[in-house]
Amino acid sequence: MQELGALAADAVDFTALQNFAALRGQFRVSFTPRCNVACFFCHNEGDVPPPATRLDRSQQPRPRVLGPEDYLTIIGSVMAAGLKRVYFTGGEPLVSPLARPVLEQLPEHGPDASYTLITNGTRVRTHKAWLSRTRLDKIKVSLHYFSDETLRSIAGTQYGIDLVLDGIEAARESCPRVELNTLLLSENQDEVPHILDFALDRRLPVQFIELVGTDFNEGRAASAVSAEGLITYLRTLTRDEHTEVVGVGQGRRVFLIDGVEIDVIHRNLGRHHVGQCGTCPRRADCVEGFWALRLDHNGGLQPCLLRDDLRLDLVPLLAYGRLADNVASHVTAFTEGTL
Repeated sequence: MQELGALAADAVDFTALQNFAALRGQFRVSFTPRCNVACFFCHNEGDVPPPATRLDRSQQPRPRVLGPEDYLTIIGSVMAAGLKRVYFTGGEPLVSPLARPVLEQLPEHGPDASYTLITNGTRVRTHKAWLSRTRLDKIKVSLHYFSDETLRSIAGTQYGIDLVLDGIEAARESCPRVELNTLLLSENQDEVPHILDFALDRRLPVQFIELVGTDFNEGRAASAVSAEGLITYLRTLTRDEHTEVVGVGQGRRVFLIDGVEIDVIHRNLGRHHVGQCGTCPRRADCVEGFWALRLDHNGGLQPCLLRDDLRLDLVPLLAYGRLADNVASHVTAFTEGTL
């Protein structure tokens, strides 16, 4: 893990970080690597995912070192430096005792910024009362299944689908905007039209995503399904379609059906690679490029899921200060290929 110390004020260049923010780069904040389900495709924001731990107890995620005030300090510093799109993840963020004290104390933000909670939906009803009092702008619920059988096949849980669907309703009752996201898998292929109908009936935007391979899901690589069939189907429902390849991450096709936005994240539409990517030994495995800075509960910040060696340890900087300066310098070094 990279460690940076004091930086001279005139040595800090914020250009790369500000460019990343202008291209809609995400700041993904993981409260915990733990989860109450174990989806086989989970990458756990770069930590050991629950399915791996279930199969081998010796594979454990990093220990937690950050507390609520640490999270709030880091979030405030990074947003002040220019990053505006903050996503709270896990694991399942709502199984963490840190979720409530952090989300209830989020600083106010301007109209160009947003806070999004990403959840599997199973704990939303339980936490609905306090979630409705937070500054969250959006709750994004993962809906990769539409039956008990498929939920158990994909997520390795005994929960029923009604719990997830009720969590979506609870999210709608507690947050001004709710969206869904669905991975395209062989296991849920027959259910995708039903998920789409569910979203349209409730006027919920939904994002369909092609599976991205990682070291942890390579044993189920055959589960990946191309988006082409879904795109063909969506074209029978609407002629309102456009392609977006601006910004960071993979490009997407956007369909508007009766005023509801349906996104398809499509790997054939390009990605955002930068300096460090040019000589990266994992380049052949990477279809996403650089689209998020990820903060984990161990205090590490990394620009790439596939490269743990590019993590920056923020813990020493919490006491010393200059968090934003060091993050900006780290991003600059990554984009210039000098980490």
